[in-house]
Amino acid sequence: MKATGIVRRIDDLGRVVVPKEIRRTLRIREGDPLEIFTDREGEIILKKYSPIGELSQFARQYADSMGMTTGHVVVISDKDQIIAAAGGSKKELAGKPISKQLEGIINERENILASKEDRQFVRVIDENDEFLYEAISPVICEGDAIGAVVLLTREPRVRFGEVEVKLAATAAAFLGKQMEQ
Repeated sequence: MKATGIVRRIDDLGRVVVPKEIRRTLRIREGDPLEIFTDREGEIILKKYSPIGELSQFARQYADSMGMTTGHVVVISDKDQIIAAAGGSKKELAGKPISKQLEGIINERENILASKEDRQFVRVIDENDEFLYEAISPVICEGDAIGAVVLLTREPRVRFGEVEVKLAATAAAFLGKQMEQ
């Protein structure tokens, strides 16, 4: 565990303020849920809660199935990081933080179909990638946008269309329904 040197007192209602620098670094926003853990040494651990993270094993299996069926790269993310990735880019994408652009698309609840030349093309992660086409659909659970399903390809001969948009939307709707149960 890394010490920050920041000390906060508990107020009369039992609250502790998480410093702005830490919230910014960990991308914790007002209203974000946090999980509270304790360990044997009496430490309290706060962890940002990811509802879709609850389905991480299921999401990996779903992404693998979609990737094998379509031949595309499939990414399932929450609002902070990639939860599951399948296809040729699995190792370079899995567990990485998502881009601010993708986070914005999730929050706006937009479905995106774009090629790299289009203005609405969104990088999935901030690192350099060479994807040429993408289909993005937000995962909605109980009215909240909690993540996204993204189909990607690097193949110049492959053109994404309505089929890929519908695949991403179907997967996103299915994951949203799984979260509601």
